[in-house]
Amino acid sequence: MKSFRVGLGYDLHQLVDQKINQFPFKLGGITIPFDKSCIAHSDGDVLIHALCDALLGAAALEDIGTHFPDSEKKWHKVNSEELAQKVVQLIHQEGWQINNIDATIILEEPKLAPYKELIKNNIAQIAQIPPHLVSIKAKTNEKMDSIGKGLAVAAHVVVLLISNR
Repeated sequence: MKSFRVGLGYDLHQLVDQKINQFPFKLGGITIPFDKSCIAHSDGDVLIHALCDALLGAAALEDIGTHFPDSEKKWHKVNSEELAQKVVQLIHQEGWQINNIDATIILEEPKLAPYKELIKNNIAQIAQIPPHLVSIKAKTNEKMDSIGKGLAVAAHVVVLLISNR
């Protein structure tokens, strides 16, 4: 009999001038030209961080901070794709397969239309599922709050896991 689990992930990072942070702006593992970047312990990829939390939550395996604590130096400035690959391996070991991923990125700029297909394909590769099972949406906060003022970027991700156990 098949089992299903739904997971919800969320992440938010402050944006600063890239000259200060000296880290590129990344979403879903894709570097996007932008004059700002995220302040974070790792590379600050909010989409991948939210994906990791959605996957871990659906499998009842706690959260990204439990598995990759910012108190451990080995995770400092780590490529978030590496974290996501470890999470995918972990959920597979637990008997789960990813059915689909639905993601929403919230930021005022840069506009993501030229990058959405690249992001979708990269997320699909990391998740080991076909690209047609990944949805990437971009929204603004209509100039309201820290995201709307260009001071932050956030991502929400929902995943569905399936097990034949």
